[in-house]
Amino acid sequence: MPNLIQNPQTCWTGFIDLCVFYDYPVCQLPILEARYSVGINVEIAFAAANIVGESIVWDDRKERVLWVDIVSKAIHAWVPKTGEHRSWSTPDMATSIGLRQDGGAIVGLTNTIAFWDYADTFQTVATVEPWTTDNRLNEGVVGPDGAFWIGTMQNNIAPDGTPKAMTSDTGRLYRYTPDGKLLPLTEDIFGITNTLIWPGDGTVLTADTLRNTIYAYEIDATGSSLRNRVPVFSGFDRGLPDGSCLDEEGFIWNCRVARGGCIVRFDPKGRIDRIVDLPCAQPTSCTFGGDDLSTLFVTSARFAMSDEELRRNPMEGALLAIDTGTRGRKSYRFGHIG
Repeated sequence: MPNLIQNPQTCWTGFIDLCVFYDYPVCQLPILEARYSVGINVEIAFAAANIVGESIVWDDRKERVLWVDIVSKAIHAWVPKTGEHRSWSTPDMATSIGLRQDGGAIVGLTNTIAFWDYADTFQTVATVEPWTTDNRLNEGVVGPDGAFWIGTMQNNIAPDGTPKAMTSDTGRLYRYTPDGKLLPLTEDIFGITNTLIWPGDGTVLTADTLRNTIYAYEIDATGSSLRNRVPVFSGFDRGLPDGSCLDEEGFIWNCRVARGGCIVRFDPKGRIDRIVDLPCAQPTSCTFGGDDLSTLFVTSARFAMSDEELRRNPMEGALLAIDTGTRGRKSYRFGHIG
């Protein structure tokens, strides 16, 4: 399999505008022969035309999905049963969103974390990396401990919303707790932080998109730090890893951005079960939703795509719905354990 970092011509051409690729070592783990899913129904649920749709989460209380569009500085909600869509403007780039136990949401903005109650006001509760203006938040997911786990990266978006070249790896992982503490989780540095999922075995899985690798970390007994990083899924030759979610059988569903055009399902040891081709080139995040959590909702992006590409496929940036034949798990809520 080609190393996508060492062979950038195979990567998403728009991604090259964003990043300076280094000769990262990419561990080529054994990947079992996968089956391409036949007969799975993939639909365009909502023609969102998001520039960078991200961080989708299912709100079981309101029976809707919520997600952000980073570049458009917006939060979206869509109700599957009625097709109702709403959107809200955010004060700066909305990078991630999670649910709160008290009914509101927790939102990652450019470099702050805020409480949001589906209105026009965002209550800042923490500033992340106040010593730099060169980084921004990226991934953000509420964990089973009721905390908001977040990652940073060097900012790759210019003030006008166009790509901005990255020159170094400056991303870190943090955990914002319900008692108001912002804690670093590891000294490890990331190019682009993505994916935060908890298989239930005392580990957390997280990705460095630039290294085309998803890692497993052991979570220490206090839950406040990570150790013993091990690559579990690396070198897959379709795109690069973006957001992920877990199904009830313990398999990971990972969106392959950078023109990967698919979602790959694999077990926590990195063994591929199936690959689902999608009608968009850049899927970004996914979550299970619906009455029985059997629909996989997927956001996508049209960032750095040419006019010709968008003419060929105007559904880039859409919200997708997939009948996978399996069920997912409920989203965790900030302030609630388990």
